[in-house]
Amino acid sequence: MTIDRAGLNALMEITSRPELVFVGGQGSWLQDNTGKRYLDFIQGWAVNCLGHNPAPMIDALARQSHALINPSPAFYNQPSIDLARRIVESSCFDRVFFANSGAEANEGAIKLARKWGQLHRKGAYKIITFDHSFHGRTLATMSASGKAGWDRKFAPQVDGFPKAELNDLESVRALIDDQTVAVMLEPVQGEAGVVPATREFLQALRTLTREQGLLLIVDEVQTGMGRTGRLYAYQHAGIEPDIMTLGKGIGGGVPLSALCAREAVSCFEHGDQGGTYNGNPLMTAVGVAVFDALTAPGFLDAVNARAAQLSSGLIALSDKWGMQGERGVGLLRALVMDRDDGPALVEAARNRAPEGLLLNAPRPNLLRFMPALNVSADEIDTMLAWLDALVAQVRR
Repeated sequence: MTIDRAGLNALMEITSRPELVFVGGQGSWLQDNTGKRYLDFIQGWAVNCLGHNPAPMIDALARQSHALINPSPAFYNQPSIDLARRIVESSCFDRVFFANSGAEANEGAIKLARKWGQLHRKGAYKIITFDHSFHGRTLATMSASGKAGWDRKFAPQVDGFPKAELNDLESVRALIDDQTVAVMLEPVQGEAGVVPATREFLQALRTLTREQGLLLIVDEVQTGMGRTGRLYAYQHAGIEPDIMTLGKGIGGGVPLSALCAREAVSCFEHGDQGGTYNGNPLMTAVGVAVFDALTAPGFLDAVNARAAQLSSGLIALSDKWGMQGERGVGLLRALVMDRDDGPALVEAARNRAPEGLLLNAPRPNLLRFMPALNVSADEIDTMLAWLDALVAQVRR
C-alpha cells in the first residue's frame, strides 16, 4: 500500500510526522501501510486504555450505530444517562457534563469555577495553576497551562491563571488573594515528565482550599479511568475535590470527555454550557463499555501488577546504564536518563526491524510509557528487552 501523497499534502502541517501510515491495530500492536508491526507504548497518549480495536468498544459502536447516533443534546439519551450514573456512583461527584476533548472539559471547569465565583465570591475569577502543567490547547487552557513558552503563543493570554510550584504549598498560599476562586492541578503532571503530586501535598492543598473557601479542581484527563491503578487518581490521596475533568481513557479512543462536579458547585444556568455533539449516544455507549471493562473484577489489580513489573524493569535498566531512575503512578511512568537520548531512542525504536516500538519523549532526557491498561506481562518484558538493546545501539 503506497502513501497517497496528494492526500498527505492536503493535511494541515501541525507536527513532524514520520513517513508511514497506520492502517490497522489490535491490542498493544499497530500495523503500517507496508505491513510492519509496532509494539505501542504510547497508545494515543494514554487514550487507548483497552488497546487498539477492543471487542467491547467495537460491539458498543455497532449496536448503538444501528439504534441512535445523535438526537441533539437538547434531549436526554439513555447511554449518556447510564455513563453519568456510573461516574457519579464511583466518585465523590454528583453531576456530569459530557464533552468531546480534554481541553473542552477543562474549559468547562474554568467556566464553572468562574460562575461559582460570581455567585459566591463577589466575582472572584483567578484560578491558581502550576508551572509545567498542561491543560489543553484552547486559549483559556493554554493560559492555564504552565508549559514553557506558551505565554507568548497567540498572545494576549486569557487573564487569571497565576502559577505555583507543584508540591510546594507555600507557593500556592502566596498567590491567594480576594480574586482567587480555585486551585487547579493534574495529580500527575504528564507533559512535565510524569511528575506526581505527593499524597501529603494533595491533602494539605485540600485543607488549604477549604480554609480559604476555594474550589479544588483536579484535571484527570490523563490520570483518570484506571491509568494510575485507581479509577481516579485523586483517590490515592483520600481527598474529595470539588471539580474533576476526564478525557483520554474515558472513551478508550473515541472523542469523549467529562466535567464532573459536586452538587454545591454545579451552578451553570441554562445556556451557560453546551455543545452540538456533547454526550451523544454513540460516544457515551462506548464510554459505558469502557467503564464496565475497567471496573470488572480484577482489572485494576492487573493494572497494578503490570505497573510494578514495568517500574522494576525500568529501575533495572536505569541501574544498568547509569541513568537517574524512574517515576510515575500505575501505568503512567517515565525513565529519567542521564543524557538527552530521548529523541534518538524514539526514532531508533520506531525504525527497529522487523518490528518497531513506539515510545514518547516529552523531555530530551526522558521517556514516557503509557501502554494499554490490559498490556500483557510478555509485552512489557518484550518492550524492556528491546529498549535495553536500543540504548546500547544509540550509545555505542
